Amino acid sequence: MLKMKKVSEAYDLKVFTDAGDYFGDIEDSIVSGNKISGWKIKATKNSFLSKVLGSAKGVIVPHQLVRAVGDILIISRNAVPAGHGDDGEE
Repeated sequence: MLKMKKVSEAYDLKVFTDAGDYFGDIEDSIVSGNKISGWKIKATKNSFLSKVLGSAKGVIVPHQLVRAVGDILIISRNAVPAGHGDDGEE
């Protein structure tokens, strides 16, 4: 059964990659018309984003990279900034 949620209920949810890495927290949504087109993810302390972004405050993740929304948001590892994957290469 499809469960509906208000967009505002997603704010401050923890965001994880489909590989299990803590990515950050949802700060805001980007709505185009009546559809969500993206999510602003803030780099929080000890998150993957805070480690790779340095002084930047966060990133925008296109909604098509979202795998699941529930008590947390799961995104594709393709949302990880280029050159910062878990394959050891930078």
